[in-house]
Amino acid sequence: MLSKYILKVKNWVEVNTSDLYVAALIFLVSLASFGLGRLSVLWPQKEPITITNNYEPVVSKPTGAGASQGVASTGLSVKGKYVASKSGTAYHYPWCPGALKIKEENKIWFDTKEEAEKAGYKPAGNCEGL
Repeated sequence: MLSKYILKVKNWVEVNTSDLYVAALIFLVSLASFGLGRLSVLWPQKEPITITNNYEPVVSKPTGAGASQGVASTGLSVKGKYVASKSGTAYHYPWCPGALKIKEENKIWFDTKEEAEKAGYKPAGNCEGL
């Protein structure tokens, strides 16, 4: 008698296999959606990150015992906010790759972009922020 029920169940499963897959899929998607909904409530809400562009370089004058090292220890002698080469056509920030290749005796310093552009220089393409 028990074997008759087992055979009936096996036959019913074989006949309705595709329907069982669809039902199982719907159940699993529903379960996952519910779980993600609960999880989103448990996670703390965070403030969005805001990025502000500040293109002005910060050069501070060191004080105290390390004052004599200052900018000279980094190899940069900053005399303005922008630098260009006497023989070049572009101006850079002092830390940009192109500015680091300019010899010290060939450097021309500018305090503003407008000064550099009035002198006939264009922004360097490899220096972000110009």
